[in-house]
Amino acid sequence: MATDIRTSELDKPVDLAEYLFRRLHEMGVRSVHGVPGDYNLVALDYIPKNGLKWVGNCNELNAGYAADGYARVNGISALVTTFGVGELSAINAHAGCYSEYVPLVHIVGTPSTISQRDGMLLHHTLGNGDFNVFANMAKEVSCAVARLDDPYTAPGVIDHTLRECWVKSRPVYIGLPTDMVLKKVEGNRLDTPIDLSDPPNRQEKEDYVVEVILKYLNAAKKPVILVDACAIRHRVLPEVHALVEKSGLPTFVAPMGKGAVDESLPNYCGVYAGDGSNEGVRERVESADLVLSIGAIKSDFNTAGFTYRVSQLSTIDFHSDHITVRFSEYPGVRMKPVLRRIIDLTDFSRFATSTGGPHDGSATAHNTLPPLSSADDPSAKNPQIINQAWLWPRVGQWLRPHDIVLTETGTANFGIWETRFPQGVTALSQVLWGSIGWAFGATQGAALAAHESGRDRRTILFIGDGSLQLSVQELSTMIRLGLTPIIFILNNAGYTIERYIHGMHSAYNDIAAWRHGQLLEVFGGKLPEEGRYYAVHTKDELEALLGEGEFNEAGKIQIVELFIPMEDAPRALKLTAESSARTNAKES
Repeated sequence: MATDIRTSELDKPVDLAEYLFRRLHEMGVRSVHGVPGDYNLVALDYIPKNGLKWVGNCNELNAGYAADGYARVNGISALVTTFGVGELSAINAHAGCYSEYVPLVHIVGTPSTISQRDGMLLHHTLGNGDFNVFANMAKEVSCAVARLDDPYTAPGVIDHTLRECWVKSRPVYIGLPTDMVLKKVEGNRLDTPIDLSDPPNRQEKEDYVVEVILKYLNAAKKPVILVDACAIRHRVLPEVHALVEKSGLPTFVAPMGKGAVDESLPNYCGVYAGDGSNEGVRERVESADLVLSIGAIKSDFNTAGFTYRVSQLSTIDFHSDHITVRFSEYPGVRMKPVLRRIIDLTDFSRFATSTGGPHDGSATAHNTLPPLSSADDPSAKNPQIINQAWLWPRVGQWLRPHDIVLTETGTANFGIWETRFPQGVTALSQVLWGSIGWAFGATQGAALAAHESGRDRRTILFIGDGSLQLSVQELSTMIRLGLTPIIFILNNAGYTIERYIHGMHSAYNDIAAWRHGQLLEVFGGKLPEEGRYYAVHTKDELEALLGEGEFNEAGKIQIVELFIPMEDAPRALKLTAESSARTNAKES
């Protein structure tokens, strides 16, 4: 058999698909989410050959959600879909990763290069011979787009694309034509890991920025630290933790930054979201003469309807690619090395001797259960009713160190603000993109990543009965993979968050009432070996369940249906919904 001349020139020939999946394994991916389709089938054969596990999902959107959750726990994830119909089904989840800075590698099996060149009228196309249209769509929500149509350049393109995904912490799109899967490429590059280090700051510029920051920090009398999502996404939590612990300064998180800080520390004070904050938190942050804001995303839901009242004149913003000191912006200066130098060069002891000390405790959340306080509290007339104001502090008392907690867009996303976490809890939410149904798919990915880590971590989901209906099929994937999340369904008869924005009693915010107790069996679970269901109507019933040893060990999938009044919602949600309604009603 004749030897391919081009292949004979390669020192270490490997198949292109093997190269790609070996690189993903190198970067920490162990499972690949997706849905099979005829344009990706041959590529899928390479997944188990390269130490990876295939996770077949129920549809591409759910697969994208699951890959999102996997990446938030694991650090990076991979998704495989097919051309056109598959990738477009996933593009909502893909865009959510872009919006929320989640590193996702989206691999799309595409028609062969010959078919594309000849403009053939193929299935899954628009019938116009344009094979670039879907990649062009993805370009708007990706930090890099790669088309692997040349075996000579493919290894370098793959390495560059994967590096962009990691460094920028955003999704990338890789188009893999069917006839390129088996093409031989140079494997020599696999001997050298991809350089995933951040580009260094220009030293002279970094020195100047550090000097400016230190000037304002040393002059401050009442500084505070405010941590947000990009501190998590851009991997500066070691620096954040060191700053919080060494400085002793009052430390707050934004809603999207929940879980970024060790909330068991004495100087952790709570969630700041403008008017959505509790009074002590709001007063302490807004009275600060300097706010060290790390990784801020100042979106509407993250600020309770743009109700931040912190002057830029008293703010230093640290970001992945720039730093802003008051109104002076320094592009190209990355926060990680700057934070490290601030920690090393600052004498924080003087703040401990200032009036009242660095932290007087007045702003701190303690998971204290609220008293019956007002006529509009649904538990005022019936103390056994489970209401939002009671639920979330109680959840904080129940959680264990290192739990993974997911909250769905809706009451759960806002209620969790009132929960103080034990040490090491990871909080996952989608506050900015806010695609309802995200959390159920993301729970599958998060639980899988936790299982692969080998650590004893419970995965816990809080989701509304409305959101559940969009992505519940992934329950079958969880069962098939042997995952054991605890799923709390907040049954408040529909879309409560939408009701507070508009249409409290409108039919479009109602949903069909499901028999949630039958879900585990419908999706293939064997009861009680593989799962259990609990219907919880009262506080006493929930107290008894939360104290049950077998339940807390989370050795099987457990669904807990909590019945909550339809019009009951966290205070922060009500305020944010009012603001959202006003914004929607503004005229040009």
